[in-house]
Amino acid sequence: MIRIIEPRFSEEEKEAILRVLESQQITRGEFTKRFQEEFAHYLGVEYVFTVCSGTVALFIALKAIGVEGQRVVVPALSFMATIDAVYLAGGIPVVVDVDDYYTMDVQQLEDAVKKYRPKVVIPVHLYGQMADMESIMFLSEKYGFYVLEDAAQAHGASFKGKKAGAWGHIAAFSFYASKNVPMGEGGAVVTNDSNLAREVRKWIDFGDHPAFNVRITEFQAAIGTVQLKHLDERNRRRREIARKYASALDINGHLIHPSEREGAYHVFHLYTLRHPMRDKIIEVLKEREIDARVYYPYLLSELRKAEHLPLPRAERFKRELFSIPVHPYLTDREVDYIVESLASVVACV
Repeated sequence: MIRIIEPRFSEEEKEAILRVLESQQITRGEFTKRFQEEFAHYLGVEYVFTVCSGTVALFIALKAIGVEGQRVVVPALSFMATIDAVYLAGGIPVVVDVDDYYTMDVQQLEDAVKKYRPKVVIPVHLYGQMADMESIMFLSEKYGFYVLEDAAQAHGASFKGKKAGAWGHIAAFSFYASKNVPMGEGGAVVTNDSNLAREVRKWIDFGDHPAFNVRITEFQAAIGTVQLKHLDERNRRRREIARKYASALDINGHLIHPSEREGAYHVFHLYTLRHPMRDKIIEVLKEREIDARVYYPYLLSELRKAEHLPLPRAERFKRELFSIPVHPYLTDREVDYIVESLASVVACV
């Protein structure tokens, strides 16, 4: 089976893990500090706090802002953690539609802001594509809400030269095993705001209120430090595979490829296509030993029964979206096989 996601590790990671074992400091050590510093430099932000998951990163960012009883706007398409973190932090989610790039619809966002006056908006950089952060930050200035970037799938992505995580007031990353920087588990809260950083620290280092132990271990940080070194190179390979798919799979108007927003650098955490016969295509691809999946088979509004505006695009996309392998370890031969198989399947459905 050609796997849709395949994290790989080398002698570098093994050596880093051995250094942790030899140091006998398996938490709060050299690698945790180093990863936080190097990730901050990479993103161009002042503060990075590693935590145990992307969901926890979102939760802590929301608690740092203070959303108890406040509205928080999220897009209809995302992993459930985006809306779950809002509920867990005491917020009231409002769901808006997505645009043709599968990220938050900015026009509908403004309608939602006028109607609900949210304290926070969470744009999700879905599948490795950044939301229209320039427009969202303009609305933030105009209406006075916080922007929390959900960058769980966007390590290394950028928009108009600025990295995902560096646009909003605060951002959350995931380092789950499937991510472009995999640690197995893990996450990070990042910000340039010293006041928010102070509040975040209280939720990690046991401040003046009840908190959790949400730290990562030195083993995770060691793996992440090595993976971060190779992130740009591996993202370039993802983009190379994506270009090949886009050029080789120009079959007919029914198979819709992901498009890159003008000014954006898409890092293709997932290569997500659309087709009205999606389920049949997935079935046949799996018979041919190609892993294909649906990310995601639900809308956040229906998953958690949240308030929402009309969601015509997201409703349609939910029925048609599916993803094929795009990880950087695919061989050219495997890519060719995926192209040939998908072309023949789509031609017959």
